[in-house]
Amino acid sequence: MANLLLPGDQAPWFHAPALAGNPRYTFDTAAGRPILLLFAGRAGHPAITGALAVLAANRALFDDAQASFFGVTTDPGDVEQSVIAPELPGIRWFLDYDGAVSRKYGALDSDGSDLRYRPHWLVLDTTLRVAGRFSVDAGNEAIIALKALIDAPTEYPAAPVLIVPRILEPEMCRRLIDLYEANGGEDSGFMREENGITVARIDHNHKRRSDFHIEENELREQLSARLRRFLIPQIKRALQWEATRIERWLVACYDSDPKDGGGGGHFRAHRDNTTKGTAHRKFACTINLNAGEYDGGDLAFPEFGPQTYRAPTGGAVIFSCSLLHEARPVTRGKRYAFLPFLYDEEGARLREANMQYVAPEIAGYRADITVSEAAA
Repeated sequence: MANLLLPGDQAPWFHAPALAGNPRYTFDTAAGRPILLLFAGRAGHPAITGALAVLAANRALFDDAQASFFGVTTDPGDVEQSVIAPELPGIRWFLDYDGAVSRKYGALDSDGSDLRYRPHWLVLDTTLRVAGRFSVDAGNEAIIALKALIDAPTEYPAAPVLIVPRILEPEMCRRLIDLYEANGGEDSGFMREENGITVARIDHNHKRRSDFHIEENELREQLSARLRRFLIPQIKRALQWEATRIERWLVACYDSDPKDGGGGGHFRAHRDNTTKGTAHRKFACTINLNAGEYDGGDLAFPEFGPQTYRAPTGGAVIFSCSLLHEARPVTRGKRYAFLPFLYDEEGARLREANMQYVAPEIAGYRADITVSEAAA
């Protein structure tokens, strides 16, 4: 028998189709607000009627800002008979017809028998840790626990990020900006996994940014040498981890007024290592090239509250690739940044093993360089 989660447990991450039309909803990106989960199994079952009444009575809580609700059904009849429906913002249902999500959470035993489904409520905090578990007939108690999270004092812990100034000198920052301006950038996609393959997709609602990929080996080595001398030792001192590899050589531009119209440059909440083709990445590095020349555009980590982060010109913000993060929209000017990923020899072996799962069109620009090469 699978074990149900307890308060303090990290809720498992998963992808699943959602009734709102998303065929592959990424649950871990829902972090940053309290969440109420209902493992219903069959929402049309009489035992779930009271739970749905509790949800309806508290509809106003769920607006995707202060809180979100996710239900889990394993029965196609719930949709066919209109027992459940999405109500955006705030209320979504996962279509867990194969039981994969329910098994992850201990609601369905491994034999998959509907007779052994264990409906219940879970309350999750902003980091997707379990704050409370309640029987399916204790919906009001679950709502009380959810409200306690919503009403808790807004004293968030600082995000576990490292800010290191003076990595690139002003002249190098200007050189990289000029290189971008002279050559222009291309529309920047984001990585996602489709049928087991890491692919790049363009969606301006999710991400609006242009990138220039640095092809000149001498410039790459000059940049790597600076990271080795000025940044890698600081990471090792603070985190007891030493980067030996650098991936991705690009200058990014978030423009407040892109040529094709639309909103200012941004990148909505995401994680950087959730596909086979990106699993080797350990730390993300954002080096600001013109920190005082734009408004907006700062980094935020929704799991740790609304605080934003910006390094000075030439300085770096370092954070784990597993942290949910976003680049807020730029509202004035252009934000330029140099954006490498850092990893180590263990990651290099994983990267090599997983290259078979990377689409050919994105494998070409992911060349890396060892840190030691930069010092030669």
